[in-house]
Amino acid sequence: MDLLNDEQLDKLRVDGTKIRIVRDALAENDVRGIVVAWDEEYVLVRRPNRRVIKIKRSYPIQLASEERKWSAE
Repeated sequence: MDLLNDEQLDKLRVDGTKIRIVRDALAENDVRGIVVAWDEEYVLVRRPNRRVIKIKRSYPIQLASEERKWSAE
């Protein structure tokens, strides 16, 4: 599900689907939450503790319900 277009991000936001943003090889560094907003460069994700995090869209975005995938490319 890597780079998502605006329609896919909007569907995730409207449905309230939990996502995982994989930042590196360590699973504990993943950002999990719900898409709140986005622009050309960033995605805002609301974490379970209700904090909002601004993450670059270049990171791979996966559904939290799916198995974690990491590639070092």
